[in-house]
This record gives sequence, C-alpha cells and structure tokens, in this order.
Amino acid sequence: MTTALITGSTAGIGAAFARKLAAQGHNLVLVARDTKRLREQATELHDRHGIEAEVLTADLATETGIAAVEQRLGDRKDPVDLLVNNAGFGNKGRYLEVSMADELTMLKVHIEAVLRLTSAATESMRSRGRGGVVNVASVAAFVPRGTYGASKAWVVQFTQGAARDLAGSGVRMMALCPGFVRTEFHERAGMGTDNIPNWMWLDADKLVAAALDDLARGRTVSIPDPRYKALMGVVKLTPRGLLGGVSSRTGRKYGPQ
Repeated sequence: MTTALITGSTAGIGAAFARKLAAQGHNLVLVARDTKRLREQATELHDRHGIEAEVLTADLATETGIAAVEQRLGDRKDPVDLLVNNAGFGNKGRYLEVSMADELTMLKVHIEAVLRLTSAATESMRSRGRGGVVNVASVAAFVPRGTYGASKAWVVQFTQGAARDLAGSGVRMMALCPGFVRTEFHERAGMGTDNIPNWMWLDADKLVAAALDDLARGRTVSIPDPRYKALMGVVKLTPRGLLGGVSSRTGRKYGPQ
C-alpha cells in the first residue's frame, strides 16, 4: 500500500483528499495544528476504510512545524508516495491594511513550507523513481489581486518549473487551482460569503476527484471545473491593465467583507 501525506488535512480540500485517498486504499499521514481533530479524523478513516492513518501535529507557520514534516518526508524506511501541500489561509484586508507579521506568516506557509516540503518529498521520490506532489494553489494565481494571489502565483510557477526539471524521473508535479470551495477557509479569515453567487461554488469531493484524474494524466496545472476553465480562458485574453481593475472590483464584491 502506498502512503500519502496531506497538510491541512482536517478540513476542506485537505479533508476531501484524505477521504478520497483512504477510499482508494492509501495509507495516510495527516498533518494539521489541531491534535484532537487529527486523531478523530485518523480514527474515522481507519475504521471506515481499513487503512493506517498516522497523525503529525505541526504548524507550518513555524520552523519547528516545517522541520517536523520535512523529517517525516525524508524517512526512507516508511516513504511517502504522494504529497499534498494543502495548508493555507487568507488574510482579511487590502494591501497595507494587513499587518506585516500576518503577511510574512502567509508567505511562510504558502511559499517557504511548500518549497521545503516539496524538496524533501521529491528528493526521496526521485531516488525511488516514482511519486507525486500536488501543490494546492488557486485561480487567484492568474489575476493581479493582492498578496494571497501573488503567493499562489508563486506556487503555480514553482510547480511547473519543478515539473520540467523532474521530467523523466518518475515524479509527477501538479498545481491545483480551485475557485471558491465550501470550506472553513473564508470563515477563518473573517470573510463574508453571502454575496458569492451559487454557481461559483465548487464541491470539495468532486474537485479532488477531478484533480487526481488530472495528476494521473500527467498535467502540471489543474483547474478542475469547466466554469473556472472558461473564466481563466477569458482572463488570458484580457489586457493586464484592464484585468487589474476588474480583479480589484471583483475582490471588493466577492472578497473580504
């Protein structure tokens, strides 16, 4: 049986990955900050699917947390075959309204942790000639909209570049770029969601199923929904100056309240 490590596993997209991979028979390493929720999740997945679910409590906004997950990914005796870098969060407020400390924390989780954990995982995977990494980004990566979008743009560019460098090694790399998903993300950030149209919401379980299909096909970027694929097609054709204004207005309408 193969093993998948999922960061931010207790809610939202991370929890959907855990459910899907457990149902497929993968053993899991579940990573999050809340030990109680991790243990409850591990027990439920073990009892339902008969898989082994290891709990690793780690805060990826800290050096200690990142190092603990790096160490687990580097374990050659009990290797991880699939890494899902899902942990992340949003800050409420425009640029200069958010404290520098909070901005830097976001960059540590979205960029430093993703870089270090991906590197720890792929080094081991390359030596075995197989493995996969899914780095969860966002469609916000494709529009000029604040620090969150900029950090996710880095995730997409990094993943695509790493995928090219690892071509032929047996290691697959993919950036997953969802739109609005019904999770705890917006609530934790204090963001209102009542004004987001129903058609813009995605189901986490369907999103994960589509993402895993895209990974199996060898895609390096996954936008797993026809609605958002169409929107991103329009984005590619829109001049950057105009896109910045539209993105700013849309962010005020559908973003933090």
